[in-house]
Amino acid sequence: MTMKISDEKFFDRVDKGLKNEFMRNAMVSAQERLKNKKLEAQEELGNWEEWRNLAEEIRQHTLENLDYYLEQLTENVVKRGGHVFFAQTAEEANEYITNIAKQKNAKKVIKSKSMVTEEISMNEALEKAGCEVIESDLGEYILQIDDHDPPSHIVAPALHKNKEQIRDTFSVKRGYTQSSKPEELALFAREQLRNEFLEADIGVTGCNFAVAESGSISLVTNEGNARLSTTLPKTQITVMGMERIVPTWEELDILVSMLCRSAVGQKLTSYITGLTGPKDEGDVDGPEEFHLVIVDNGRSNILGTEFQSALQCIRCAACINVCPIYRHIGGHSYGSIYPGPIGAVLSPLLGGYEDYKELPYASSLCAACTEACPVKIPLHDLLVKHRRNIVEEQGKGGFGEKLAMKGFAMAASSPKLYNMGSKMAPTMMGPFAKEGKVTKGPGPIKPWTDIRDFPEPSKESFRNWFKEREKGENN
Repeated sequence: MTMKISDEKFFDRVDKGLKNEFMRNAMVSAQERLKNKKLEAQEELGNWEEWRNLAEEIRQHTLENLDYYLEQLTENVVKRGGHVFFAQTAEEANEYITNIAKQKNAKKVIKSKSMVTEEISMNEALEKAGCEVIESDLGEYILQIDDHDPPSHIVAPALHKNKEQIRDTFSVKRGYTQSSKPEELALFAREQLRNEFLEADIGVTGCNFAVAESGSISLVTNEGNARLSTTLPKTQITVMGMERIVPTWEELDILVSMLCRSAVGQKLTSYITGLTGPKDEGDVDGPEEFHLVIVDNGRSNILGTEFQSALQCIRCAACINVCPIYRHIGGHSYGSIYPGPIGAVLSPLLGGYEDYKELPYASSLCAACTEACPVKIPLHDLLVKHRRNIVEEQGKGGFGEKLAMKGFAMAASSPKLYNMGSKMAPTMMGPFAKEGKVTKGPGPIKPWTDIRDFPEPSKESFRNWFKEREKGENN
């Protein structure tokens, strides 16, 4: 499994995020902007809940009949001259892709934005095979030349960078001499990338949705890079997660409408591209050879389980844009290519609890993510189910946590012990309290007091207060 972006411990990553003031401000600004644009766009559409119900129904139907639609997609891709490969693991996908590169004697690969290729670490595999891989999405391009900095957001990968940092990166890595104006930065990147498109031997894309009835793949973008990546190179490889499929163009229309509004608050993005196989004899441009790599990488293990609804995700990041936890710790704190609430649900499923057991706890369970999701994934419920599995089924709860829970269960079920504990709490917490607050707590409350105050326990218990109140009323 190759989803990890950091080997640091979870709380070390969180500490870095909390101390990065610029990143936190950038997250707040982006969340507010994207969230508000989404709300405006969904109001224009009208009957938003009806659209959500329809989108959920489409995704659920597709997942429940996934084998049928994958077979139909495969047949139609092959009919139109394409090649299809089912990769059970990331390693199998990378082996197939690198073999194509070797067969073509490819030296340069141009790539449009793709989360699944990040998930399987395709770039690293191609680089080991001797290929130069160029990211053509502007955000991904910035991160790539900045020492392969990983993305921090599904839709806006370079969200944690400001224009001055980008100017400095371009200056050091590419000899840029202009100002930090976004227009000048974008023009420079465009000039740099144009030759890369022309020189590329292979073009690689992700896939927003594949259309089973026609064997087509669709790309939803706001830059022209995806079209250049699929038009100029002689060989095109599209990599898709096995669940990213729709039955017909009619369902595609609905889901694309939901995706664009939920992701960036637009009715439609600048480019909605549908591509079907290699070019025909009469076509002016397009690839001579087309390969579709369908990636499982743990997805089939989710089908038929209580977590199946997580596969409904259309990668719009609407859940990320309303999450209070993501706002404070940023995308890199999750340690996975998938951040935010969907990452906290999906990463443990694809990568296992061993690496991602903390993520389901990186949530306030406020349910804002569930409310924002255009395909109605019950994200906060799935996070609770993860927590239950981690403790009950996987036995991943720490010894201290288990001991504390057993102690609490004993105390809470015994009135005598509960009364004794509530009487002792003010005395025991007294040395740590100042002006009615505990700012540097001991033991299990230390992570809490590191970032917020804990109220000092009252010297008068609620029961005593209530008894005195009743006496006063009777008198």
